[in-house]
Amino acid sequence: MSRAQGQGAWISQGGVLLLLALVALMVRARTFGNPVIGFDEQFYLLVGDRMWHGAWPYVDIFDRKPIGLFLLYAGARLLGGDGFLAYKLVASGFAVATAFGIQRVARRFAGPGAAVVAAILYILWLNLMEGEGGQSPVFYNALMLVAASAVLRVVERRGRLFSCGAVAMGAVGVALQIKYSVLPEGFVFGCILLWQGWRQRVPVGRLAGMALVWVALALLPTLAAFGVYAAIGQGQAWLFANFLSVGGQAARPLADELEGLATCLGILSPLLLVIGFGRPWRHIPAERREGFRFLLLWLAVAGAAVLLYGRFGSPHYALPVILPAMLIAAPALARWRRGGIAAFVLAIFAAGQIVLHLSERTKGGAAAAHAVARAATPARGCLYVYDGYPALYLLTHSCLPSKWVFPGHLNTQDEASRAAIGVDPVTEIRRILATRPGAIVDDYPRFAFGNRATRAVLREVLARDYHLAACVPTGPSRVRLVYRPGPGPVPAGCPSASALDR
Repeated sequence: MSRAQGQGAWISQGGVLLLLALVALMVRARTFGNPVIGFDEQFYLLVGDRMWHGAWPYVDIFDRKPIGLFLLYAGARLLGGDGFLAYKLVASGFAVATAFGIQRVARRFAGPGAAVVAAILYILWLNLMEGEGGQSPVFYNALMLVAASAVLRVVERRGRLFSCGAVAMGAVGVALQIKYSVLPEGFVFGCILLWQGWRQRVPVGRLAGMALVWVALALLPTLAAFGVYAAIGQGQAWLFANFLSVGGQAARPLADELEGLATCLGILSPLLLVIGFGRPWRHIPAERREGFRFLLLWLAVAGAAVLLYGRFGSPHYALPVILPAMLIAAPALARWRRGGIAAFVLAIFAAGQIVLHLSERTKGGAAAAHAVARAATPARGCLYVYDGYPALYLLTHSCLPSKWVFPGHLNTQDEASRAAIGVDPVTEIRRILATRPGAIVDDYPRFAFGNRATRAVLREVLARDYHLAACVPTGPSRVRLVYRPGPGPVPAGCPSASALDR
């Protein structure tokens, strides 16, 4: 390639990157001013913020996510502001990086035009599956694409086995510290690398040595995290939060999980239909077929990993599927007419914006969140959010009343045991309420899978020591309730006492 051709290629790729960045900013912009687009994300930001104030995840604030996710949110706080816009911009950067990587890989199988379309569709599809903010797959998908690209180079005989394997397993190792659910994909990537080594007739001893290095790289970030906690005498807290507590969670009703699975499949169905009817594997040149078979295997493993995880309460659990699915769909899209592609892209864009609008309407937006925060800012003591936005701790600048500040850890049935969270929820609720929080936030209507025992304790204390001070609508049928200490008049427009007692 001449110097001019090389410069032209770089300019072209720079233009693609700029285009993807503009698309991401445009389609995600309506979320930038909303601090409450996702309960999980609000909590991750809270943990990241408190880390700068000396709090240690698992020790001072309980959760099961690996430390890497919290470090990302802590890093976003360095960008200034209240953190809500910052983490969304960081997440958008990861989405753009992933889309750019999709374009780079897909052009080998579909040509540059269809590859760019697949990259754009990846960004658009995030909005359909609660990936418009900073859910963990938005971050680790980028790392898994790096890993898959390195494995693909080996499969296509374009890269050295050891170095590509090291890159792949290193990327998997970092991804594991964002969410452990990438383990099945990482395991299969490792098996493919070993198979390729066997096919290349690498001596067994040498291949075993490579495997040891790869395994070490994959485990290194996790071992480093454990080492840090062990060094401060909190190794058991790390082990319990990261691994042991998962076994204590109770399963949600099967009917509800099946409903969630059906929702995930419904959202993915247009993409799966593009693949199914397009049958892209039939149009791949002979020299690319082995690499494309790897992509098909990756999609199968990603889908199986989602099913094995077994939780479908939110569409974001299926976000890992769209990464390999977009790569596989690209050759099918390459055979479409331009008008058909434009219509499909516009339809997915419009659907995503509708989903964002409906989500904000249902969960509440910036105005509702700040209204609740104003009503709930405690005059003294800490705020306690029994059920509601975790972001309220940030918006009110409140201290934290407990190690278990994510509402679901103390108010849901599936967490209602010491084996799940490390403490008896009823005992912890009594302890929190004994500190006389300056304000307590609850939600109405009640969560269908709420912990009846902790709610009974809360109801008793509210009736005796607190009054309902504010009722803030955060959707067409949802109200945030704010209670303050002592007696006081019940505001007009609040749910009836009999309804609240149920």
